[in-house]
This record gives sequence, structure tokens and C-alpha cells, in this order.
Amino acid sequence: MLRETFVHIRGVGYRTEERLWRKGIRTWDDFSAASRPGHVPARVLRRIADEVVRSDEALRRGRHRYFARNLPARDHWRAWPEFANAIAYLDIETTGLSIGRDAVTVVGVFDGTKRRSFVQGDNLDDLPAAMERAKLLVTFNGSRFDVPFLRKAFPRMALDQIHLDLVHPLRRLGFVGGLKAIESQVGILRSEETTGLGGFDAVRLWHAYDAGDDDALDLLLEYNMEDVVNLEPLAELAYEGLRSLCLDGGFVTADRLPNRTGQPSREVQKKSKQSGAN
Repeated sequence: MLRETFVHIRGVGYRTEERLWRKGIRTWDDFSAASRPGHVPARVLRRIADEVVRSDEALRRGRHRYFARNLPARDHWRAWPEFANAIAYLDIETTGLSIGRDAVTVVGVFDGTKRRSFVQGDNLDDLPAAMERAKLLVTFNGSRFDVPFLRKAFPRMALDQIHLDLVHPLRRLGFVGGLKAIESQVGILRSEETTGLGGFDAVRLWHAYDAGDDDALDLLLEYNMEDVVNLEPLAELAYEGLRSLCLDGGFVTADRLPNRTGQPSREVQKKSKQSGAN
């Protein structure tokens, strides 16, 4: 979808992008080879022509910051497959909900292959170095919680990745509720030990560990890592669902979703069943 994207270009909105698609200009290469489409101002066409060259070069060179800066936040999902080789699925635990008062206790990171846990008082300071290679960050509600906490804890850490916060694309597909609720809807199962645990339990487990209960830390790390690795199938679901809506029905807005009753669309339900069966 990234090569089929034009909304990162100044002056190009979703209706203009859809107009280009309908004229058969589905990719950057199509625009380069196409005659000028009508109903698009000449100055915008010139800007698109210049920008698709820059976009192609940025993608070939893996310059994620170009897309992080220019692609609207609601469309960062489009970059998921192109930057999957430098991805960081991430989730944090804290002592509470106040960014100014509470502290980060545990951070889990998964790159699609390797799982790593960072713990306050042990190796938490190693997190910035571990994140240096990441070009795409995937979280659930991370724009409001994880990233602000990490910016406070690590002011010098470069959190400049393309950020796929799954709350928003999943909501556009009809999924509502928190991470655990959505996991249940798509058939993602938790371990017996962590089933039923939530954010306040994570705080409780940390305090128990801080009081000398090492088993509490083991359970907290397991709970946190499940939060992290379960982001991968949800990211795939979000990408495939939004891609289908974009390509089949043009740009995605709430009024264009096939079902507005709070239930996933048929396309997403189909993919959810497939995900649950795997």
C-alpha cells in the first residue's frame, strides 16, 4: 500500500487519491508513466511528480523518517509490510497512569523473531540501544500511553519511527474495546496463567516483586510479552482489512464501512476466523 499512497504529498487528500486510483493511477510508477489526469490542478500534479521521485528514493534507501514525517498518522498502517524487516512491537508496564508521577517498570519488545524484556533496576537502560534499529513501531494505544511514558523516561531516545498505533485502524474496521477484548473477538488466546489479568494486575505484580516476590516478576514478564507478540497478528489483520477497503471501495471513512453496528465487517470477520484457526 505504501507505493499506492499519495496522501503523504502536500495538497493531496483522500478524494484526490481516490480520483487518481479511479483513473488507473494506482502506484507511483503509474503516475510517472501516465498522462496528466483531469480534475487535478496543474500545480498539484507537478508536486506529485516531484514527490513520487523522492518517495521512491526514500523507500529504496529505507528512510523511514521521511514517511514518519509526511504520512498522516492515521495512514502509518500503509507502511507495515515495507518496513517489517525493522519492526518493533512494543508494550510497557508502569507503576500507574500518571506520566508525571509514575514510572516505567517493564518494556517488552518483539521484532518478529526475537523477544526481549527490559526491567527497571536490571536492564531497562539498555532499551534505547535496542530500539536504534527499529524503523516501524507497533503499539496498542501507544500514542497516548507508551510513547509519552518512554519520552519522559528516556528524553534522548529517538522515538522517530513510523508509528502504527493499532487502536485507530482496528476501530476503523469496527473493533472496539481494549486489547484483551479485541484479542477475544479474533480468537487470540492467552496462557492459563495470564488469562484475566489486566493493567492494574500488572501494577500489583510489580509491587509484589518490589517487596521480594520473584514469581510475581515472572508472571508480569509473561503477561507483558503476550501483550507484545499478540500485536503481530492484529497488525496483519488491520493492514489487510484496511487495504481491502481502500482498494475495493476507495479511501476509508466511517460512513464507508460495510457495517457500522460495532461489529467487524464481513471481510474482517473472515480474516479474523482465519487468524483464529492458525
